[in-house]
Amino acid sequence: MNTQTTTNAQTIDVNAKEWFDKVNGNSYFSAEIVINYGQPTAQTIVLPFQYGYGDAYLYTALRELKNAGYITADNTAELRECGVILRTNKQKNCKKRELAQ
Repeated sequence: MNTQTTTNAQTIDVNAKEWFDKVNGNSYFSAEIVINYGQPTAQTIVLPFQYGYGDAYLYTALRELKNAGYITADNTAELRECGVILRTNKQKNCKKRELAQ
């Protein structure tokens, strides 16, 4: 495990909304990632409407943060070991139109 994780983030908040397409039996999500919430350095990344269920929103958020250069960690455990506060929230049973907002 990489304990020398570099990060520009002290806190990461991932707020997701999930919609279940009953007709086709698929789940979709959209999410907003806030890095350093409430600080002058706060930045937001939006994950658009996409297929995924369960914790897919979290893994997609981590991949996006890594690709953008905010973190080098591969998983939530590494982030927490480096002192990054990770908060997640997923609203289930949302309407499809809520995911586009």
